[in-house]
Amino acid sequence: MSNQQDYDCIVVGAGIQGSFTAYHLAKNNKRTLLLEQFLLSHSRGSSHGKTRIIRKAYQHDFYTHMMEECYLLWAKLEAEANATLLSGIWEKRGRKSILANSKRSQVPTETLGPEEFSQRLPQVSLLAGEGALIDTTAWVLYANWALRAVQGGVIKDGDQVTDIQPGSTVTVTTATEVYRAESLVITAGPWANTLMAYTGLQIPLQVVKINVCYWKEKVPGTYGISSRFPCFVQLGVEGSQYHFYGLPSNEYPGLMKICYYMGSETEPNERDQQTDRTDVHLLSQFVSHYIPGLEPEPAVVESCLYMVTPDHHFVLDCHTHHNNIIIGAGFSGHGFKFGPVVGKVLCELSLGQMPSYDLSPFKIQRFQSNSKSSL
Repeated sequence: MSNQQDYDCIVVGAGIQGSFTAYHLAKNNKRTLLLEQFLLSHSRGSSHGKTRIIRKAYQHDFYTHMMEECYLLWAKLEAEANATLLSGIWEKRGRKSILANSKRSQVPTETLGPEEFSQRLPQVSLLAGEGALIDTTAWVLYANWALRAVQGGVIKDGDQVTDIQPGSTVTVTTATEVYRAESLVITAGPWANTLMAYTGLQIPLQVVKINVCYWKEKVPGTYGISSRFPCFVQLGVEGSQYHFYGLPSNEYPGLMKICYYMGSETEPNERDQQTDRTDVHLLSQFVSHYIPGLEPEPAVVESCLYMVTPDHHFVLDCHTHHNNIIIGAGFSGHGFKFGPVVGKVLCELSLGQMPSYDLSPFKIQRFQSNSKSSL
C-alpha cells in the first residue's frame, strides 16, 4: 500500500460536524482524509440548506457554555457574517428552565408580555396568556456558506465506505480504495448506524425525515430579514409534542421557512419513499393560528434527515472497545450551530487529548439507563 493511503486520521462524513473535525485536525498539522459517500455538495443528509438558527438560550447549561466558544469560532471562520440582530425564542407557559438557565449563564435576554410583543411584532398573533423570551444573541446562520468555507484539505467524495477493520491502525475500505489511519472519526449522520455496525457497536439512534416547509407571504417583505423579522422557536403549542421553529424569508423570495421539530422514521436510503405529511398538517394549523400573514399551505416542501437519540443529546465519545475510533452522532436536529466546538472535541478525542468540555452528557454508556428529553 502506498504512503498516500496512510493518514493520521480518517473522518467519514463531510457534513458540518465531520468537516469541522477535519478542519481542526488540519490545524493540528495532522494528515487527514475526509471521506464522503455522495458527490459534494449534496442534499441527502442534514447539513444542506441555506439557513439555520444559532442561539445561546437553552434549557441545559452545558449547551449554553459550548455556544460561547461556538460564536467565537464562527466569527473566526467567517468575518463577513450576515445576521439578524433581533432573533427570539418565543416561550409559552412551562419552559421556565430556559429563562432560568439564560439568567444563570448570563445570556443577554429580554422578556415580553403580550402587549409588548404585539407592539414589537404585530405580524404574529399570540394566544391569550402567551409571551416571549428574546435571546438577543440569536442570529441566522448561513449553513451552505459555512459548510463550503470549512471544507478543505484532502477530501474524497463519491466514495462509500464498505468495511471498517478496527485495530491499532484502523483500516477503512471504500468502493474504490483501502485506507489506513491511526484514528477514525465517524460523523456520518443518518448512516452512522451502518458504519458503527462494522465495528460491532450499536447505539439506539433513530433516523427521521423532516419536511422543510416554506410559506408564501401574503404581502411580500412582511416576514423578511430586511424587515428585521426574527428567527423563533415556539414551545408548548397545544396538540404538539415537539416545538415549531422558523426563520425569516431568505432562501426563496417571499417564502418564510417554518418547520416542525420532529418528522417520521425512515431508512436513510429510502428517504423519498417516506411520504408521511403529519408534520405538514401540524404546521398548517400553526401558521393559521400564529402567522396569519402567510398562506396556510406550504409553497415549497424539501427534505432533511435527523439522527435522533432517545434523550435528544448528542453522542460525542470514543468507541466502547476501540479508543481510536471516535463517534460523533445523534445531533437530533439542533447540532449544526455547534459544529465548530463539536469538531474541536472530536479532534481532541482522536488525538488522545483531554477534551475541552465535560462530555459526560454525551457518553455512549448513558443509553444503558432511561433518559429524558433534552429540549
